[in-house]
Amino acid sequence: MSTFSGRSWDEWIAEYAESHQHPKNRLCHSFGIPLIVVSIPMMLAGIIWISGFWLGLSLFILGWVLQFVGHAYEGKPPEFFRDWRFLFVGLRWWVAKIKGKV
Repeated sequence: MSTFSGRSWDEWIAEYAESHQHPKNRLCHSFGIPLIVVSIPMMLAGIIWISGFWLGLSLFILGWVLQFVGHAYEGKPPEFFRDWRFLFVGLRWWVAKIKGKV
């Protein structure tokens, strides 16, 4: 089990999951996180394919809008407002959710 800043990934994911309990927040994150992840290589592809940049940027913005809409339902601010390292935990949480571990 690897660690991230002295804590296991399981500990980070468990803390992240605690602030993502509302079903609508979880749904928004279930779509928002992959949109953000897919958008980054698309924006990089925009170096060669300009349309890829604009499509990637649109997906990036939509992904973040979904994140914040979800937190409006949750009634809590995103965890990364408190600790920037949670920006790297969301994807791990999403993978754990897909695998049925969260």
